[in-house]
Amino acid sequence: MKEKYAILVVEDSPTQALQLQFLLEAEGYAVTLARDGREGLSLLEKQAFSIVITDWVMPEMDGIELCRAIRAQMDNDYIYLFLVTAKSSKEEIVRGLEGGADDYLVKPVEPAELVARLATARRVLALEQALKERNREISRLLHTDHLTKVFNRNYLDEHLAVACKQARRYGRALTVVICDIDHFKKVNDSYGHLIGDEVLKEIARTLNETIRFGVDWVARYGGEEFVVVLPETDSDGAFPVCERMRRVIADLRFADGRGGDFSVTASFGLAVLPAAAKAGAVSGYDLIGLADTCLYRAKNEGRNRLVGAVYE
Repeated sequence: MKEKYAILVVEDSPTQALQLQFLLEAEGYAVTLARDGREGLSLLEKQAFSIVITDWVMPEMDGIELCRAIRAQMDNDYIYLFLVTAKSSKEEIVRGLEGGADDYLVKPVEPAELVARLATARRVLALEQALKERNREISRLLHTDHLTKVFNRNYLDEHLAVACKQARRYGRALTVVICDIDHFKKVNDSYGHLIGDEVLKEIARTLNETIRFGVDWVARYGGEEFVVVLPETDSDGAFPVCERMRRVIADLRFADGRGGDFSVTASFGLAVLPAAAKAGAVSGYDLIGLADTCLYRAKNEGRNRLVGAVYE
């Protein structure tokens, strides 16, 4: 629908700007006016526009300079650029398109031509949005464990390194947790793999519901192990979170497929990178290694517990 598309008109002539505004608003578009390229660029930094219609010849910053600046700064949604010009030679039109414009309009702008070209712009923008959504879905599938729907090992490999680098750069704490379901092989042996899968899915859901949405994240590390990454979280914050995870998991009940139910427990190993850490070369997998060592201790000390250590 046309009302989805906000249009920025950049035109130094008040008369021509108003003519375009009236025409576009009659077609159902939301229109904002700017008097020159610099004002237009300033508006683009504050507000989202799908389409920009800019005059070529303007003071301060002309249309080609504006197109180049938009293309240089654009990093999110695509902006469809029209260049309005009295220069109708092929050489000038090519120059405008090479400057970043998607299309051009020759003065005086014919209303029917403008409407038709805007329809083309909407089709291009719709295709671009559909492609972006498809790419997001592909990325989600590539980074999601198909069974538990939490992140997978690919995501862990890529994003743990980023989380560790940011923690070191900005002097912030980071905690990496490994959660391992105790005696999970017995679950599969006693109740079957389908019920074992249900256990994995429910525990993944529990972990996800315990952490901060949009900040912390969970990945399936392999088998019955999950990694929980807690950015900007030190020991004082991590231990209560993991203790809550441990208690909630221990309280879960699972149908055994025979009319009864059963429960499981989990052990946790925590590795804390403190905010004041001086270990400039520490990697995410250094933290996983420390968390794994702590997990091994938790298992040896009786399971259904958490053990943590601070990375030195």
